[in-house]
Amino acid sequence: MIKMDLVSTLIVLLGFCAATYSQDQPIWSKTLKKMHWYGQAGWRIEKDSLNIYIDPLQIPDQAPAADVIFVTHSHSDHLSIRDIKALAGDHTLLVGPESCREKLLETGLKTIQWVNPGDTLVIRDIPVEVVPAYNIKKNQFHPKENRWVGYILNINGVKIYHSGDTERIPEMQTFHCDIALLPLGQTYTMHNIEEAVQAALDINPKIAVPMHYGMYEGKAEDADRFKKLLEGKIEVIIQAKE
Repeated sequence: MIKMDLVSTLIVLLGFCAATYSQDQPIWSKTLKKMHWYGQAGWRIEKDSLNIYIDPLQIPDQAPAADVIFVTHSHSDHLSIRDIKALAGDHTLLVGPESCREKLLETGLKTIQWVNPGDTLVIRDIPVEVVPAYNIKKNQFHPKENRWVGYILNINGVKIYHSGDTERIPEMQTFHCDIALLPLGQTYTMHNIEEAVQAALDINPKIAVPMHYGMYEGKAEDADRFKKLLEGKIEVIIQAKE
């Protein structure tokens, strides 16, 4: 009987510890568990019953249909017409830069929300800030005048910044977010890993998550270096590709 009582007590204590640990986790850590990286800049974020995609690319066949699809610019690794069509349903809302109108219309989606840098709006109960994304040193790839974008999405109180394709730009010092998704590719986006680190420090999120590496540019070691250089300054989470 005593042994059984001890076992029962231990089970209760373990359950209490697990529940306490879950409650003590910061809200942004819980949100990160509902974020899925598909490589390059492609993400799916779960919000309640919604599936929100950003720049979907090479999405697995079993991925759920999209409620909202955000597109940052017209390059084919960010605006994949094949992936958008595969994810879209009758009620899917497509969001993208007005400067990409012609390309976005090729998706055939009936409901499209056009945006520009500086816009603030609410999409399916999600507060959204539309921010600029461009190159300074390599502006032949993403010139500022193209008015391409990144997004800051408020997901149940957690602000997630998706940079799109960008270098470190002055506007980053004005961004406020909990989770920053930042590119590490050094051909088309950041000049080097050190610049990505400085961009993270400018934004100062709770968590920085590297992306845009390992497919067309950059390698896994770049993410490890990014994390090492931010050690003791900003927590870095390296998401596994799904």
